[in-house]
Amino acid sequence: MAKPLQNAEYVEVKTRAELRAWLGAHHTRDTGVWLVHHKKASPHYLPMGEIVAECLAHGWVDSLVRTKDTLRAMHWIAPRKPGSNWSRVNKNIVAELEAAALMTKAGRAVIDAAKSDGSWTRLDAVERLEVPSDLADAFDAHPGSRAHWDAFPKSVRRGVLEWILNAKRPATRANRITEVAEKAAKNERAHQ
Repeated sequence: MAKPLQNAEYVEVKTRAELRAWLGAHHTRDTGVWLVHHKKASPHYLPMGEIVAECLAHGWVDSLVRTKDTLRAMHWIAPRKPGSNWSRVNKNIVAELEAAALMTKAGRAVIDAAKSDGSWTRLDAVERLEVPSDLADAFDAHPGSRAHWDAFPKSVRRGVLEWILNAKRPATRANRITEVAEKAAKNERAHQ
């Protein structure tokens, strides 16, 4: 684990209401926390879906999960960083939260910022598994690569397309595209 995560605060909750109250009081903080919650074997079990929903409702995001002990797990939750991409799954959860009137002002503000900076829709083409034109050109230059690519599992193609999308520099993107096409020509998966 990275050092900031080792020194992070622990917050234990037993119910969704406790988590909602904690996030309501602390959503403006700059740093994340290890959310300690009970596993299925415990009478205080808090489902992951409820944790994710409450984080999204308050403009936060979930990520790493670690075991705390036999009955509890630790889940890293933190304020969502500006410009971070929104998955279809999270956007669907937001729609459900809105329909149930569970979104908060803080959560809506983060969504408004994402819609403004383009991060709300940045993954849409990736999630539709659309091959960008530069990758299609690379496939054309490497015989057999497109057929192998198309046979890879959807989850692999999605992960690789997001990896390409998230390249910060044009040279990095070009290198990633070349790697994908070259490996696909040999029926190998890039970025695994």
